[in-house]
Amino acid sequence: VQLQASGGGLVQPGGSLRLSCAGAGFSMRTYTIGWFRQVPGKEREGVSSIRYDGSAYYAESVKGRFTISRDTAKNTVYLQMNSLKPEDTAVYYCATSRSIIMSTLFSERAYAYWGQGTDFTVSS
Repeated sequence: VQLQASGGGLVQPGGSLRLSCAGAGFSMRTYTIGWFRQVPGKEREGVSSIRYDGSAYYAESVKGRFTISRDTAKNTVYLQMNSLKPEDTAVYYCATSRSIIMSTLFSERAYAYWGQGTDFTVSS
């Protein structure tokens, strides 16, 4: 199982950005994908998750601004981020695991496989 995250960069406040997470060695039809973010000195924070059945979940801090989606043909998950704020600045990681119960969707310990991070900065 491998994950490749991409799409980071520099964005102005209020701007938009889309991150991608391409998977290999497994099918997103049967695995849950989670997006996490981390800033130096802080714990990794769960941001959004899309389960094997396509149901999507969001942390309160991003609800209404971020949208997670997937293209099963490309085995890729996207995180569309709008109305970006400076506090969204972080290194973003995607992760996956086959069996994740609902209560642990935003727990990093629930995910067995991790991609490398992609970082972006929200700044004017």
